[in-house]
Amino acid sequence: MKSLTDPSQALATGLAKIRTEFHVPDGFPPNVMALAQTAARREPSQHADRTAMPFVTLDPATSTDLDQAFSIEASGSDLLLHYAIADVAWFVEDGDAVDLEAWARGETLYLPDGKAGLYPQVLAESAASLLPSGPRPAVVFTVRIAGDGAVRLDGAERAIIQSRAKLAYDSVRASDVPAGFAEIARRMAANEERRGASRVDPPEQEVEQLADGTFQLSFRPPLQSEQDNAALSLAANMAIADAMLAHRTGLFRVMAPPDPSKVQRLRSAAQALGLSWPASTSLRDYQRTLDPGDRQQAALMLEIRRAGSGASYQPYEEGVVPWHEAMAATYAHATAPLRRLADRNVVRCVLAIANGQPVPQAVTDAFARLPTVMGRADARASQINHAALAEAVMLKGRQGEMFKAVVTDVADQRMRVQLSNMPVVANVKASGFRQGDSLTLRLVSADPDQRSIVFQPA
Repeated sequence: MKSLTDPSQALATGLAKIRTEFHVPDGFPPNVMALAQTAARREPSQHADRTAMPFVTLDPATSTDLDQAFSIEASGSDLLLHYAIADVAWFVEDGDAVDLEAWARGETLYLPDGKAGLYPQVLAESAASLLPSGPRPAVVFTVRIAGDGAVRLDGAERAIIQSRAKLAYDSVRASDVPAGFAEIARRMAANEERRGASRVDPPEQEVEQLADGTFQLSFRPPLQSEQDNAALSLAANMAIADAMLAHRTGLFRVMAPPDPSKVQRLRSAAQALGLSWPASTSLRDYQRTLDPGDRQQAALMLEIRRAGSGASYQPYEEGVVPWHEAMAATYAHATAPLRRLADRNVVRCVLAIANGQPVPQAVTDAFARLPTVMGRADARASQINHAALAEAVMLKGRQGEMFKAVVTDVADQRMRVQLSNMPVVANVKASGFRQGDSLTLRLVSADPDQRSIVFQPA
């Protein structure tokens, strides 16, 4: 749902019901808004002046909640990434009304018809956002990136920055970004290859109406500018995680290896989509070969993301190395504090340790609470993202038609199927089938308003 667009507004009724069902916040309480208005006027007083540094931002063209700005310089054969992150903690006090509301939400929720922000717009899309409309307070991390893609945190400071330009993924030119931007992406990609990392970034999905009035789900592969920009966050988050681990503190993003039963389910999904997945090739190696520009492979990438065991948050624990399987590294979230509650506290932690100061007790206490709070927020976002709304829209009006499918999972009297010619996964009430079986299904009903798809074996 986060990457789903709906230009024809075919999902309007279903989205309204999703907002009600999953209690998606609509606005902020008056006391939160009032305090946010006051906080937005707070003048920075603990920040170095770095307005001479040539920072820029790079985001979707319509984004206004800008968490990151960057500047790059060479240091011998290394590259120094100066990564400015919105200083949300400057505006939000522990225990105030804005903070308590953020703890209740956990993260920004994204739907095709709009988002429910973690913080009020006066902060997230104005005073704290790194827009080019004026100087902004930030926490600037300096990350050293070696020729082989190894990263290290060289320092962190509170600073006033001035973004030179609000660049957009779909229009940015190589001359717009600092020299070294593409080279950082190349180094990080090579380092990922050596580590055996296996991140899956499914393409954006778009519901589009066809000439006959029916709908289809199309895929838009990520632009090169998006992938290159993601490398900056990857470099910073890995360097920050290493710094916290070295100081025996922090909050980490962890992910376990994939469950074997889910891997087998994905093999069946690949079979349904007509993709060749050699039995000797692991999921990690196979998913690295997938092309988001290919419709069938894009559909499998989406299913891989849905089938994943999911990442979670883990505070530092003595003797335990926090590990993120997909990243093949120790990893943290620090670069999106306007959108994730956890990041604000990680930024505060690293700012302290990078300057030889004790981590604030409020941050340490937050690390103990955040796994539960963020887990609940992530679960709600996942439920929204997995709502079968777009699939129901695509199938509306096609009742009685036959569809080829493959069984990807079986449990009790139900089975999970992947359609062979559409990016649709559905649960079917039936017995007598095994994982990997091919079959033909008849569509009984498709109701976008109820997000309901009913098939039965033909």
